[in-house]
Amino acid sequence: MKQSFRALCALAASAAFVICSAQGYETRVVARGLERPTGIDVVGYGPFKLIFFTQVPTPGVGGGRNSVDVLNLFTGHKRTLHMGEPEPLNITVSKKGDLYWTCRSAGVILERDFRSGTVSPFLTGLKKPTGIDIDRFGQVYFTQVPTPGVPGSNGGMNTVDVYTNGSIFNLTVGEPEPTDIVVSSDGTAYWTCKSAGVILQRTRMGVVSLVKGGLMKPVGIALNDRCDRLYWTEVPTPGVSGANGGRNAVRELDLDTMVTTDVDLGDPEPTDIAVANDGRIYWTCSSAGVIVEANRRH
Repeated sequence: MKQSFRALCALAASAAFVICSAQGYETRVVARGLERPTGIDVVGYGPFKLIFFTQVPTPGVGGGRNSVDVLNLFTGHKRTLHMGEPEPLNITVSKKGDLYWTCRSAGVILERDFRSGTVSPFLTGLKKPTGIDIDRFGQVYFTQVPTPGVPGSNGGMNTVDVYTNGSIFNLTVGEPEPTDIVVSSDGTAYWTCKSAGVILQRTRMGVVSLVKGGLMKPVGIALNDRCDRLYWTEVPTPGVSGANGGRNAVRELDLDTMVTTDVDLGDPEPTDIAVANDGRIYWTCSSAGVIVEANRRH
């Protein structure tokens, strides 16, 4: 069965984009023609969803074509919310609808007010902020990666942090590359460590432990609404589709049974990932310039 499935994926290859979903999921492209879509978050249910995402075609260039956008999944209408930041990377939406995103090269986290649409600095003076999430209490979790791939024992200065009550607190110091982060309803934080090939967690009591090891360059990370399934992307061969030998993947971990399932195999560059309230999964594919949706087969 595995050989025949891979053969079907190869036969389906096209110059534009190939979807080789795993057998338990159906996938479809919901947005095309984007310029290096990167961060993603989603709100809403069923067809009535808003997908917030960043595009980073000119990383590090202020006033370039980088943007923060929203896609109305029901109408298909896309709208730019903000433009010109040097590197809007990962993005998250609060319960009130406010947007927060990291701008890595500028060393800031920006906030867009839901009611007024005003964009303003939320945190400044950061060191290469990368991943971001916000919990149900409005606390903002983020990672800083000024020394990617360098553990603390070798002089690395990477951190996992939370902003609460007007102050920043370190949750961990010294991870080699804390890339993206997500927080569960009980306050447990999960993050990918790209260079180490692991996913780590920190409980609300401060205990840090390994969730999953032996991964191939994990990048984006997300939880479902019940917080019992963890999703992430692996990008060992960025820009290379499965039909051309790429080994990139989107995976799911059942946190009760610790069983891992393949959601998608063969995407050329699955970057960030989000899960809607109805369980549908969305991720950006940076090199193909698309956003993909996956839904579990019934």
